[in-house]
Amino acid sequence: MPNAGSMGAAKGTVMKPLITKDTPVTDEVLNTIAHLPTRSLSKIVDDGFFKKLADRDFMRIAFLLAKKGYEEGGSPIGGVIISNETRQIVGKGHNTLVQENHPYNHGETSAVRDAGRQDFSQTTMFTSLSPCDICAALIYMRQFKRLVVGDVTNSSGNEPILRQKGVQVDILEDPEGVSFYAKYRKEKPNQDLEDWQGLAAVRKAAAGRS
Repeated sequence: MPNAGSMGAAKGTVMKPLITKDTPVTDEVLNTIAHLPTRSLSKIVDDGFFKKLADRDFMRIAFLLAKKGYEEGGSPIGGVIISNETRQIVGKGHNTLVQENHPYNHGETSAVRDAGRQDFSQTTMFTSLSPCDICAALIYMRQFKRLVVGDVTNSSGNEPILRQKGVQVDILEDPEGVSFYAKYRKEKPNQDLEDWQGLAAVRKAAAGRS
């Protein structure tokens, strides 16, 4: 069995990407990309792999990020930001209302934080759910070129505003993502309401039922 030293790359050599342009596009591979740190993707994923991904594949990554958030006990909303020129992922994330005790870190804001200081007019954002007012404002204030929305069945409303602000908005629903969010909303209605409108809305709703 090779020792630890022999398993590493020799000094001065360049490590070959583990995911190449010839790697099949499967849920397993997309889930791996969803879970890897964004900064590591350029070393692990070949440029050619990203270039062959269709919009539905990036939306699938957004859903897989949403699912990751749900499995952590949070709200299932994921976001992915790609370069329009290279199709490489420059930022991604998921809602952390519960995990970080963060009242407005939604899938979209999480992805923007992950991307850092970028010229977002050269990018496209994929979000697994129609953006709330806060996220919609962030998208047009940072001048995103394009937004692709994966679910307008469970929520919608800000798409016309974003289009008026000059953002190209496309709808690309992921059927599994739509049904998954509906299931979550039924399981945790208070958490869902808090995520959208805050604990004040949860309190008012409870008072209205009493």
